[in-house]
Amino acid sequence: MTVKYNVVERGNPSNLAAPKKFYPSIASSGRKTLRQMAGRISQISTVSSADTMAVLEALLTTIPEELAAGNIVELGDFGNFWLKSNSEGVDTAEAVRADQINTVLPRFIPGKEFKKVLDAIEFEKA
Repeated sequence: MTVKYNVVERGNPSNLAAPKKFYPSIASSGRKTLRQMAGRISQISTVSSADTMAVLEALLTTIPEELAAGNIVELGDFGNFWLKSNSEGVDTAEAVRADQINTVLPRFIPGKEFKKVLDAIEFEKA
């Protein structure tokens, strides 16, 4: 598979006086909706599009619920989801409080089969 990229010029946010540099930036080739993905899955399986939508909707409901319960969600060779937080540091362990957590973000790391697909991507200038 081929992914296109654009060339973008960016400055160094930690050193505004530093000269700007040019970087490759992935260019999206479009979007796929959940319904379109369900249709594609139904084409390559024996499951109907409606049944696929029901399962995907259930998965999209349960993943955030499991993360909110403090669980890591393992999806086999697809990958794993977990929560990461940003917080303020304090001087002693006794001073640590929950209200120091500023942001909670979901994170994903691809599994073995997902990585194989990513490793096979070829890039082409847009």
